[in-house]
Amino acid sequence: MASLKDVESVADNLTSLVDEVRSELQDTADFVRLAELADQISGEASNAAETFSTVNEALMSRINDLEESPGKATADTSD
Repeated sequence: MASLKDVESVADNLTSLVDEVRSELQDTADFVRLAELADQISGEASNAAETFSTVNEALMSRINDLEESPGKATADTSD
């Protein structure tokens, strides 16, 4: 299962790639390299979306499990 540490790792990777883009723009502005970095950023953004989705699914599953637990059902019927 993905965790918040995984999300942080993806964010760190994105930050590093953005820093490389900034550096490239200040140095030589090699458009081939900028295109490569943009592709890498796109891939990392996809990883971020996938990781966020996985974390959300895990959290929602846990919430649903708690809502469906016998103790919860009994508490709801006593009202």
